Amino acid sequence: MKVLHIITDFDDGGAQAVLYRFVTANQANTHQVISLMNIGRYGDRLIELGMQVYSLDMPKSRLTLDGLTKLYRLIRKINPDVIQTWMYHSDLIGGLVARLAGKNAVIWGIHNSNLDPAKTALTTRLTARICGILSGNIPRKIISCSEEGIRVHTAIGYQQQQMVVVPNGYDVSEFSPKPETRIELRNQWQIAENTTLFGMVARWDPQKDHANLITALADLKNRELSPWHCVLIGSNLDADNQTLVALLDRYGVRDRVSLLGIRNDIPAVMNALDLHILPSAYGEAFPNVVSEAMACGTPCIVTAVGDSGLIVGETGWVVPPSDAGQLATAMCEAVTEMSNPTAWTKRQVICRERIKANFNLQSMVDQYINVWKSSVFEANK
Repeated sequence: MKVLHIITDFDDGGAQAVLYRFVTANQANTHQVISLMNIGRYGDRLIELGMQVYSLDMPKSRLTLDGLTKLYRLIRKINPDVIQTWMYHSDLIGGLVARLAGKNAVIWGIHNSNLDPAKTALTTRLTARICGILSGNIPRKIISCSEEGIRVHTAIGYQQQQMVVVPNGYDVSEFSPKPETRIELRNQWQIAENTTLFGMVARWDPQKDHANLITALADLKNRELSPWHCVLIGSNLDADNQTLVALLDRYGVRDRVSLLGIRNDIPAVMNALDLHILPSAYGEAFPNVVSEAMACGTPCIVTAVGDSGLIVGETGWVVPPSDAGQLATAMCEAVTEMSNPTAWTKRQVICRERIKANFNLQSMVDQYINVWKSSVFEANK
């Protein structure tokens, strides 16, 4: 099939990462990508691989006649068999323009599970509401990466019979245990092997709740634990973030935390960590970093937000959101278990096995393709 993907932007983000993994893994079909806004980091990487990526350069939260015209013309020119959209704005705009261009095999994508007015932009909430109204007419199917996503969106009017869950999938050959990489990176960071290394890979965003983790780290300083350190990795997690630096100073953990910013070696990072922590307060659907860590054999502590707990299952710890005390207690439990090599090794193995069995990349690709094939068949009847 000739597949056209339409996404709102191509900067760092969960949906963008899934799209990148998908098109690089699936060589049996032809893929082209249109970004409503920018080429971004992932677009540049696809272009380097020889893939056709288009940018409409529309401003954030604003449509332009030039952008809409260009989108219509590109759809007509590419003439895809199926159109897969990836986020609210691209679902709405891409879906409407695709149908105007005569394309009926349109599949929407949902990669979010929170529309709380206090935490979500008005334009995003309005776009999602409009999508709900149109969900029975524009898309053939709506793919959600999480069960929580279906629950949240049916509550605001999305047609449940149109929706199907396809969990994100991961390349378990890329994300795999690599002891030599672990040693190399820990040496680079000057982290001794007998030091417990906590880590959090997530952009600086209220949704991710770095403050919750930092509060828990301050709690750990008052408990009798073996030596530990923490690394924070992601956009705006560097010394230029004065708000973050002030937070670390206020809680007295500046000397225990390294701010490493954006990195392109996440499989190596996950190997270097002893424990990955995602303390999100809200908004998670199916967080990639949890599965990526587990595929590398790194156990996780997550909050009960979105499908985080579903990913972890019995392999790690699930605590309530915004509860630094319970987060610190879970971290202590994990450190205590690390002192028992047999028990900890068993946990590392079952982490990886859970991802291989339930959330591997090929399974995700196959499920998407099945949805596309059925949608094309229905559109051509």
